[in-house]
Amino acid sequence: MQARSIGGQELALLQYIGQRGEASVAEVAAGFGEAHGLARSTVLTMMERLRGKGYLKRRRVDGRYGYSATAGEDDVVQGAVGRFVEKTLHGSVSPFVAWMSKRGEVSDEELAELEALVAQLQTRRSED
Repeated sequence: MQARSIGGQELALLQYIGQRGEASVAEVAAGFGEAHGLARSTVLTMMERLRGKGYLKRRRVDGRYGYSATAGEDDVVQGAVGRFVEKTLHGSVSPFVAWMSKRGEVSDEELAELEALVAQLQTRRSED
């Protein structure tokens, strides 16, 4: 099953829950919702949407539901980036690379990571 799209606030909520392992609606509303100006009902709606999209699962524990992520944060972010590249950039990463070069705020760590990724791509290409 292909994962459905996820918005920025949904991703932030999913990351919040992922960092905790499992959380109830009340815990997420208090910790995440209040910090983002969201009512408990809005948090519940978002959590149920994420569950419907397959990003969260829930289980009943001591009379309440505990929600947890179905995939790791890296998988979710990679999927979101992949959908963005396919839908918005029509499969080309060139516009993103051009944006990065104009941004001018690439840390040494980010640059090293990008260089390692390019080297990895070149290795795969030469193996094909």
